[in-house]
Amino acid sequence: MNCMKGILFVLSVVISTISFAQQPERVEPPYKKNPVLPPLEILQPDSTTLTRADLKKQETLIMYFSPDCDHCIKQMNEMNKRMKDLKKLQIIMVTYQPMDLLVDFIKTYKLQKYSNIKAGRDAKFLLPGFYQIKSLPYFALYDKEGKLITVFESNTKVDTLIKAFEKK
Repeated sequence: MNCMKGILFVLSVVISTISFAQQPERVEPPYKKNPVLPPLEILQPDSTTLTRADLKKQETLIMYFSPDCDHCIKQMNEMNKRMKDLKKLQIIMVTYQPMDLLVDFIKTYKLQKYSNIKAGRDAKFLLPGFYQIKSLPYFALYDKEGKLITVFESNTKVDTLIKAFEKK
């Protein structure tokens, strides 16, 4: 009887070890390993490159989006109505799409009239891997020191974004 219990115990350990070993290893995304503003290389419509060193020491909202994404358009329509509430934030809008689509988007939403908004292309496609972006729009919020506050994936209410900065 004791031999049978021993065999069952060993068998259960072996089975649990095998099943545990087959679990995919969860790799923590870079933004969690190093929760500070990422190294940015954003090509702007005027052909200049915006880097992390160019950013002001203020609360920063990075929005990764696509100018032709329905969810992103809906998000921008909501944000556009609340620009007065977002003016204290440094907003960095980043896309992977071609520059002509970005320029049209900037014109459509008259983003050039907001001094707190910078928009450009992630020409080296660095941010999707850094954040492990799965859906758009994607938001990464940073405090004045450049430390990560939180991230949001998909459409997010403007009030939710603002409150996340206030909670930090």
